[in-house]
Formats: sequence, C-alpha cells, structure tokens
Amino acid sequence: MKRDVLQGGELTPPFRFDIDYVEPEGAAAQFITVFYHFRCEDPVVRDIQPAAVGHLALFPRGKGRMSLPDGGHDVSHEVNLLTPFARAAQFEVDGPFHAIGAALTPLGWAALTGMHAQEHANRLYAAADWLPPAIAETGTALCNGYRVGSLGGKDCMEGLERLIMGHVTMPSERHLQLMATVGEWLAGNLLPDVEDLYTASALSRRQTQRLVQQYFGLSPVALRRKYRALRAAAALSQPDLPPEDEAAIHDAFYDQPHMIHEIREFVGRTPARLGDDDAPYLKELTAAKNLRELRK
Repeated sequence: MKRDVLQGGELTPPFRFDIDYVEPEGAAAQFITVFYHFRCEDPVVRDIQPAAVGHLALFPRGKGRMSLPDGGHDVSHEVNLLTPFARAAQFEVDGPFHAIGAALTPLGWAALTGMHAQEHANRLYAAADWLPPAIAETGTALCNGYRVGSLGGKDCMEGLERLIMGHVTMPSERHLQLMATVGEWLAGNLLPDVEDLYTASALSRRQTQRLVQQYFGLSPVALRRKYRALRAAAALSQPDLPPEDEAAIHDAFYDQPHMIHEIREFVGRTPARLGDDDAPYLKELTAAKNLRELRK
C-alpha cells in the first residue's frame, strides 16, 4: 500500500547509482540548463529535488512518488512534466530506476509549456495532460526504444532536445526583456533590493510583480529568498571557497540559524551537508553553472 506522504528514510548513496550530465549547446542553451541520465538498480531509490526549475523527464524504468509541500504526493509517469518548485521535495521510486531529463530555464518553461509557473508550482504532472500530444507520444517511443536497447541515454537526450526545440514559442519581446532584467537583478547581489528591480523594469510595478510570478513562480521577495539559498548552497558546496566569499554568504542572512533554515527549505540539506559526496544529483542541479537565469 502506497503512503500518502513520504516518511523520509535514508537517501540512496551515490555508489548505488550512475548519473551523467550533458550541457546543451547552441540555441538549446537558452531553454535548457542541463540534460541528465540517471540509473540505479536498487528496489527503492530516494533523493531530494531542490527548489529550482521545471523539467521534462522520461522514466523508462521505475515508478515513483514526489512529496508535495502541502502534503500528499504526485505519482510519476513515463513522460513527466516537473513544474518549478518553490521548496525542496523528497522523491521515492520503486526501482530499478532510470531517468533521462532536461532541466528547463525559466524561459524554457514558459516557451515550452505556456503555463503560469506559480499556479502550477510544486507538481509532478503527466506530460500528456499539459503538453501537445506529440511530446508524450514521442517520449513514450523514446522510453520503449530505451527499454529494448535500441536507444541509449544520449539518444534520448537528443530526442528530448528535438522535442523541446520543436515546440517552443517565444514570449513577447517585452516579457523577454523583463525576464532578462530579473536575471540581472538576481545576479547582482545575494539579497538584491526589490525596489531596484522595479526601478530597472520597463513595466509598471504591478505588471512586473505579476510577470515575475508567471515566469519564475514566486513573488520578487520570495524569489530572491529562493535564489539566495540556491546560490549560497552552490558556493558552500565548493571545498576551496575563499574565506571572504564564505563571510559574504553568512552576511546575506540574518544569522546562522536563519541561513540553516533557508538552505534546508530550498535545497533540502543543512549547510554542513552540502559538501558531502552523498548528493551528486542535488549538487549538480544547484551548481552555479546551472543557475543560468542568473547570468547577465
């Protein structure tokens, strides 16, 4: 009998699974942060999804559940649409578990789905329920090819890229500019002043707030909290972080307990655990190179 809420349990240690990452190239890089191919043969697989971007993911092997912030869980499908998450969430899969996915930038989410990021936050959907039929149909064919051995992980990544690039529709130029402005605002400081965003935006204060919620899934105040935690986690996971950079991170939070609470909420780990080798999936998705929406 499946539980309604995941009850925790030890996370799957890294020596039990293999995971490969491939960075997108060319035009795809504005829509996709990273491709990944995850394989684990264990009967139960557990890990943590950080509060980050949306994903289009294939699960050719394994059936799982993802905890929801307000309780309950969503079940997985062969072709999944993971919406942007506002908090870290644990997932558990009945293995063996193989997954091939594309982590989307905010632009990638908007251009592929056209869905309001805040209204659909924190969910694991069947792609067939929300995206054009061709995406689920082709995704299912990729899963079938993977299971019979005619397709490998790289083939499925390339298939996902073709699917995404064949179905993106760019937002309006004004909205694209607003998204770029938000990225520059977030990149400028670990805890940027919200008034600076409203000043830099070419839109009204109300329009800016509404569109930030639509494309990034949170209000500007909550969004800076999320990315402060993600960027702090990415930096603190580096073994050679300079002392002055570490001090700047601590200064961005009210005090040590506040920093621990924020990183745990958005990343799913305490700062003391960020440098461990027990969470390569989480560390990759919070790596600075994958917070591409923060690049100027």
